[in-house]
Amino acid sequence: MKRVHRHSPRNITAWPLGVDDPVTKTDPMTQRVELATVMDRLAVDGLVTEYAVAVDDGDWEAYRRLFAPDGRADYRSAGGIEGDAESIAGWLSRNMELFPMRQHLIVNRRVRFELLEQDTGDTARVQADYVNPMRFAGGDSDSTAPDFVCGGRYAFGLVRTYDGWRLREVVVQEKWRRTSQPRQEPSDS
Repeated sequence: MKRVHRHSPRNITAWPLGVDDPVTKTDPMTQRVELATVMDRLAVDGLVTEYAVAVDDGDWEAYRRLFAPDGRADYRSAGGIEGDAESIAGWLSRNMELFPMRQHLIVNRRVRFELLEQDTGDTARVQADYVNPMRFAGGDSDSTAPDFVCGGRYAFGLVRTYDGWRLREVVVQEKWRRTSQPRQEPSDS
């Protein structure tokens, strides 16, 4: 008598009870590797989330701690600067004062693990889209609605360190922005 997998998409007939399926049976080493990969994916995803929270909350010390010692960021496509984590944190600290309300939504995260010195999984690349609604300081004090929204894609480069996953590179590729502030035209004089 053969049993049927109830959760199978096509109700494929499986092996008889008591007989191991040679296709799905994995050895303990393979299971550990798969578990380690899942744990790394969760840690990498958590680091990207911590990045967004640090910027949104203006926690520049937390922002700095997310980076490896050689970590860099590039915000030039959004009108910013490129540099090491320390200089970027200072720049963000000054410029984010313009936006007391901000909320990064980082979605569609694609994670790829890579090789470093021939050891699989010591580096990772994440490509993720973002939408970032913000509110200018000094605007309509009765409203909490964003009056500046931008979107684009992040490219994160990560490295595994003794302290866990850290950012080695952050590149912002802003694709669009919208503002409800009236645009000031240059004077003709």
